[in-house]
Amino acid sequence: MDEWANYRNNAEHYMNEITIRRGTKADLPRTLELIKELALYEKAPHEVTNTLERMEKEGFGEQPVFGFFVAEENNVILGISVYYYRYSTWKGKRLYLEDIVVTESQRGRGIGKLLFDKTMEQCLDAGCSGMMWQVLDWNEPAINFYKKYKAKLDYEWVNCQLEEGQIKQLLGL
Repeated sequence: MDEWANYRNNAEHYMNEITIRRGTKADLPRTLELIKELALYEKAPHEVTNTLERMEKEGFGEQPVFGFFVAEENNVILGISVYYYRYSTWKGKRLYLEDIVVTESQRGRGIGKLLFDKTMEQCLDAGCSGMMWQVLDWNEPAINFYKKYKAKLDYEWVNCQLEEGQIKQLLGL
């Protein structure tokens, strides 16, 4: 049996034990914990400035800007998939996968696959032309995970960003 078949079978085995469902307000504290765990893994815990209050407003307010799924076993959240929609002038509406996080002790059980598959379903259900995400160039486990899906890895584009404080300074505010 090839590696992808083994991976699928492992995920199917746990499908009976793991529930994937849409995230709720009540899930936000655990979601933020997992986000902080990811930041620690990515060697940037100081970069997380998000708060529960902000997540509640931006995920469940009048105009939600993100959605998420949780992977749960025995009422314990083991992983999350956070996404939002963006618009490509070339492709139209796209789903952007911001993060998939599976708590370290539960990795290798197929939970990431279940979350990724659910996110792909959301992409299609929302009428998107495709899905995109980023992965750090040193994160070999994640890169290998995405290669199993035959995802196109693009090393050509440079990521750019400005933080709120920088924008205010540049605009003289």
